[in-house]
Amino acid sequence: MIETSPEPPIDCPLCPRLVAYREEQQAAHPDWFNAPVPNFGDPDAWLAIAGLAPGLTGANRTGRPFTGDHAGGLLYDTLGAAGLAEGEYTESADDGLRLKGAIIINSVRCVPPQNKPVGAEINNCRPFLKAALDGLPKLRVIVALGTIAHASTLRAYGEAAGRYKFGHLAEHRIPGGPVLLDSYHCSRYNQNTGRLTDEMFAAVFERAKEIVA
Repeated sequence: MIETSPEPPIDCPLCPRLVAYREEQQAAHPDWFNAPVPNFGDPDAWLAIAGLAPGLTGANRTGRPFTGDHAGGLLYDTLGAAGLAEGEYTESADDGLRLKGAIIINSVRCVPPQNKPVGAEINNCRPFLKAALDGLPKLRVIVALGTIAHASTLRAYGEAAGRYKFGHLAEHRIPGGPVLLDSYHCSRYNQNTGRLTDEMFAAVFERAKEIVA
C-alpha cells in the first residue's frame, strides 16, 4: 500500500482546472504564494479544524490557511480566546502566531475559481486530508467548517457522508475515530448575513473543549 504525504507537492498536477488557475495567478501575481497551501498548527494537536480551500487573496497569497482575508480574523481571534492560539494575528504569515493543541487542514489545498472546488478536486485532495488526520496521534475532535469539509472528513474515515446530517454544533461519533463537530464556515458572507455570529462560533470551540475535558 502506497502511503500519501500529508502535504501535496508544490507543483501538484492532480486537478487540471486548479493547475491552470494556479498558473494564471502565478503569472498575474508572481510575489504571491500561489501553490498548495500547507497545514498550519501543532503537530500534537488534539483538535483539527477542517477548512474548505485557500482564498484567492488570503491563503493563496500569504501561504498560510485563513491568513489575509476576512474569515481569518474571526477564526484566529476565536482560537486565541479559547486558549488555542498565542500571539497576535496580523493577516501576515510571518506574524509569529502559533496554535496550541490545534491544527488547520484545508479539504482542498489549491485555490479554486470562485472559491468553489468541484467534486473531482475534493476527491483528488482527500488523500492529503486523510494522511494529515492520520498523522495526529492525539487527535480527539475535528471541527468541520461547512458542508464540504464535513463530507470530505467523513469520507476520509470511510464513512458515507449522507448518514451524518450537517448542522451548526451537530456532533457525530466517527466509529474508531474522533468526534466530528460541525460549524458554519466563518466566511465573510456568513458573518455579514448573521448566519454565523461571533458567539455561535465561540460556542463550537467551547464545546470541543468540553468533549475532551
